[in-house]
Amino acid sequence: MASVPPEQTMVPRTVARSHIVSGNGFAVGSMLLWAAGFPAAEILLDAWHPITLMLLRLAMALAVLLPLWALVDGPMALAKANWGRALWIGAIGFGTGTNLLLFAQWYTDPITVALIATTTPIAATIVEVVGRKRLLNMRFILGLAASVAGGAVAVGGSYSVDLGLGLMMAIVSGFCFAWASNAAVRDFPDLTPIGRSAITFVGAALFTALIFGVAAITGDVALPSSIDTRQLGLLAVYSVAAMALSQILFIASVERLGVALTSFHVNIAPFYVMMMLIALGGVWDWRAASGAMIVGLGVLVAQSKRTG
Repeated sequence: MASVPPEQTMVPRTVARSHIVSGNGFAVGSMLLWAAGFPAAEILLDAWHPITLMLLRLAMALAVLLPLWALVDGPMALAKANWGRALWIGAIGFGTGTNLLLFAQWYTDPITVALIATTTPIAATIVEVVGRKRLLNMRFILGLAASVAGGAVAVGGSYSVDLGLGLMMAIVSGFCFAWASNAAVRDFPDLTPIGRSAITFVGAALFTALIFGVAAITGDVALPSSIDTRQLGLLAVYSVAAMALSQILFIASVERLGVALTSFHVNIAPFYVMMMLIALGGVWDWRAASGAMIVGLGVLVAQSKRTG
């Protein structure tokens, strides 16, 4: 029997390692940008209703994503895309998920809403197992357990009887994000991460606009009569950095690692949020730092060998 030349086995392994490294790098970058949105949203929520804020956020994010998509992939990419499927995924997944997460923060606070980190990996794993994209093994299960434990430790001081509705919204939001992220990669194989992000966020924006319209009729919400430079800057952070750019990196990571492994990184978000709040005058929290280290260990364990 002829042996396989070493160079033929090395290339696939090198490519796999490269995907793992780049996938984790994209995930870290995505979470850093995503975490920056929590302090920004906390300030903006003092002035705007969550539905108003989410509508403005999606509008600004798409003002960046759509031209960027056309510039990078060409206008024909927009014309040939499966808009019907994308609008459905965007509305049900990202539309519901983004709004629920912002309402969860409205009911609680930036650190507490990071409780989503303790549930997203579970939701993402369920999505992959149901979709037959992953077979669970002991290494992955141990990594998942460490990831969830790390997220729980990181926000442990925020648990209280007042979480209530906010906590439930964050949990459901995690499932919505996991399903929509997986569907965006699965159903649009010919699109780049920029295209997958832009086309699905259009659905999320239409979903949010519908909610806003209904709420505006009842007089519960309204567009701001004016936006000052401080609010505009915070909105840019919340929209462009924490939504548009973060989502591009997240989808790029899901493409390489799968939604389950990528979502492990979400559990470090409470630590990132804490660091940003410290920069704004907050205090160091050893619990969040310890949780971040546990999550990092879980990521290493889950990826120490090829899973599923």
